[in-house]
Amino acid sequence: MSDPATASPLTARHDRLAGALSDAGLDALVLNPSPSLTYLTGLHFHLSERPVVGIFTPGGAPALVLPELEAQKLEGAPFRAKAFTYSEDLSTWGPAFREAAEAAGIEGKRVGVEPRSLRVLELRLLEKAAPDAAFVSGEDAVAALRMRKDEAELALMRKAVVIAQNALEATLPAVRPGVTEREIAAELILHMLREGSDGELPFQPIIAFGANSANPHAVPTDYALQMGDLVLFDWGANERGYFSDLTRTFRMGGVDPELAKIADIVRRANRAGFEAAGPGVPAGVVDDVARKVIEDAGYGEYFVHRTGHGLGMEVHEEPYIRGDNERLLDVGMTFTIEPGIYLPGRGGVRIEDDVVITEDGAESLSDLPRGLLPLG
Repeated sequence: MSDPATASPLTARHDRLAGALSDAGLDALVLNPSPSLTYLTGLHFHLSERPVVGIFTPGGAPALVLPELEAQKLEGAPFRAKAFTYSEDLSTWGPAFREAAEAAGIEGKRVGVEPRSLRVLELRLLEKAAPDAAFVSGEDAVAALRMRKDEAELALMRKAVVIAQNALEATLPAVRPGVTEREIAAELILHMLREGSDGELPFQPIIAFGANSANPHAVPTDYALQMGDLVLFDWGANERGYFSDLTRTFRMGGVDPELAKIADIVRRANRAGFEAAGPGVPAGVVDDVARKVIEDAGYGEYFVHRTGHGLGMEVHEEPYIRGDNERLLDVGMTFTIEPGIYLPGRGGVRIEDDVVITEDGAESLSDLPRGLLPLG
């Protein structure tokens, strides 16, 4: 028997899917193992050599193609589903896909897929199963479903932020001259797990000392911390499939006055972006406002990425906070605000918060101090 508490949000998501598909001009949506498949089923499948797909149609029971060894996952599933299983015999794959396609009635229809997730393996099997179907991008439909978080989702994201912040505070005492970026990355991961993060982190933490902090996507190295270095942390935790993503920059002792200056500029840009966010505001405006602070200070060429990105079951999802994005922000949308200034060969500063749009503005889920705080 299904759990009503679990069935209710899934049923609501399936109901909303019908509207999203209609708005996108689609007859169905096909998903393979991904956050979107979990979002619509509550089930977790790994992307492996054995294909798994879910075919979703308005008002119909999803058709799931999966290996026999995964069939037990559907027992007690909180929604109606039609299972089409195959064995270890590769010749059984095609018939399972064909039967699922026939049951879902997708032949000759426009079927949405996630281009960044669906592999050629599944696509070829689907094309053979429904040769007259048109498989097109369903990204807009998926984004419409997942962008607006409900209270249950927000509660998980708030917890992921708390875990990440507590883990950083537990890690900071270990940051001292002579320690390496790799060592601090390991320390931070350990504390996130101790604080309760799921083991599959949203990404491997970025720990960057000194000149390495000028690389926005630095990878921890064996560089040993020195006095006068900037210390940048970009990290996040996972609470039952929902992520946090934060960045803070510290200093080890006194730093070059210009590095202290850019830290204050970035702090002001972060605040300006936050204050600009609210329901009905184009996402691009948040980028424009934050970027203007940095450009007016003379460092525009050193702000080399967008101001933020959506956050939830993926660390990068809609809405993207970049200047050309006209999407209107709406209540429940969650994203990062993370302006930065990066001076090659010297150091960089980024401040990143996780934000949710509310009825009357925006709320920052993260509350760690944003200044260039000293360590040690």
